[in-house]
Amino acid sequence: MAEMTAPVLVPSIEVIEQRIAPLRARLNAHPLYASVKTIEDVRVFMESHVFAVWDFMSLLKSLQRELTSVAVPWVPTKFAASRRFINEIVLGEESDMFHGRPASHFEIYLDAMERAGADTGPMRVVLARAASTPAAWQDALELAPTEARAFVRSTFRIITQGSVAAQAAAFTFGREDMIPDLFRGFIRELNAELAGHLSTFVWYLERHIEVDGEDHGPLSLRMVADLCGESPELWEEAAAAAEDAIRARLALWDCILASLPSVQASK
Repeated sequence: MAEMTAPVLVPSIEVIEQRIAPLRARLNAHPLYASVKTIEDVRVFMESHVFAVWDFMSLLKSLQRELTSVAVPWVPTKFAASRRFINEIVLGEESDMFHGRPASHFEIYLDAMERAGADTGPMRVVLARAASTPAAWQDALELAPTEARAFVRSTFRIITQGSVAAQAAAFTFGREDMIPDLFRGFIRELNAELAGHLSTFVWYLERHIEVDGEDHGPLSLRMVADLCGESPELWEEAAAAAEDAIRARLALWDCILASLPSVQASK
């Protein structure tokens, strides 16, 4: 009788999704969502999470730089569907309409922080340093909570060292494809009294559930598939980047959970 051999998994989106399924399950069931009980907890959460909102824009802009033409003279790039998708994401993230005025989701988040009484100081120092001397923001990052520093550094490792396929996978599986489920967790657990004081924060969460939960998911998956093509090496790099992105988010959530005032008070 011929020896049975295990089937070879052809690199694909489905293979990546199988690999990250246990990590995603842990993330979707994370106790952080049900542990944010007071306005003080929300402030602690936002003071770390704002850095993930910010570094998302650098990951997005890196993809825009790679997938669209920003050089002069202009020439069309290879993946038409992906460049349209990325430009569409940039339009919404960088200049959405909020109460009749254009604003980036990051700026709206800062506004939400101020309305909630959260400290925006460390984030604003990083922004100021990045605007004046691009390399200096990394020193200013030392002002951020420890867990936020680790998360941002993991994102920038993908940006500076990863292939475009790896960046797309981190963007897709670590951000776009999972954000609706994560934010539904927060919306579900926020009690009505608390949500009433956080209208801008709730708007931010609901807006991402709306835009990321529609056609962005399928389009981001197509982008990963286009960029990986027939290369097993790129598929493997994309899968590893997806796993790393979710592990970084889990670590961020773990550290924020441990630092919540209501959690510390219960010890």
